[in-house]
Parts: sequence; structure tokens; C-alpha cells
Amino acid sequence: MRSISINFCILFFFVFGTAYSSDEFFLTLRNDKVNLRQGPSFDYPVKIFYKKKFLPVLVLDRSDNFRKIRDHENNTGWVHISQLSKKKAAIVINDKLILFNSPTVYSNPIAILKKGRLVKINKCKNDWCKVVTGDFKGWVKKEGLWGLL
Repeated sequence: MRSISINFCILFFFVFGTAYSSDEFFLTLRNDKVNLRQGPSFDYPVKIFYKKKFLPVLVLDRSDNFRKIRDHENNTGWVHISQLSKKKAAIVINDKLILFNSPTVYSNPIAILKKGRLVKINKCKNDWCKVVTGDFKGWVKKEGLWGLL
């Protein structure tokens, strides 16, 4: 009986342990230079300078005009809401992610996207997202992206 409850706890953790809270959502950075602060005010020191417009961030909490965020490298801190945008983007988290012509693995491959590549999201359906990155447009599997719920 005890092994069944331990197995259930392990299974529960793997299924629900990496899920996002219903209060959490993704936004992107509005500008090429954004300050990540240690607290929710301009009085707090800057921890990190972000230099990538459209970088996706997960909003964890709010305090007045500041939002507590987490990036794809698990850095957390506070950003003023004026520095955030609702535009959709994601970061490639797989070592290699194939960009296809259509939302099926049987369509023509266009490019291989490396880990860390930023892609702008046009739309998503089922397990696929239509993205733009550099000179390339196409479809990628959602599972290879960070920045989507």
C-alpha cells in the first residue's frame, strides 16, 4: 500500500509539478534595453540589463506598476509595466528545432533553429506554431518552445 502512495506522489509531481499557476502568463520585453530590478520600485538596484526586444518572460506577481517576472534562464526580478508588451514570442529550448513549411512533419523542412533562438509567434494551433525568425517563416512544434502556455 505504501509503495502505491509513493508512486502516486511521484506521478503527481511529474504531471503537475512543472505546470504554471493559473495566475501566471507570458509577456515580452517592449524595448531593446530593459532593467530587471531586485524589488518593485525604481529605488531597488538593477540585477540584469536585458538587451533583447521581444524576449518572452513569465509574469509571476504584481505590485503597483511593477511585475515580477522569470526568464527562460530562471532569472527573477521586477520590471516596470511600461517595459512589457503583449506581443507573442518564444525561445527555442531544444538543441535543434526543425522549421517546416506546414504544420506537419511530412512537409518540407525550411531551416534548423538552434537552442536560444528567438522566434515571433504569428499563431498557434494544436501542437504547432507559425513563427517568424530572421528571414525564415514556417511552423514548429510547440514542445520545443519556451514562452507559451
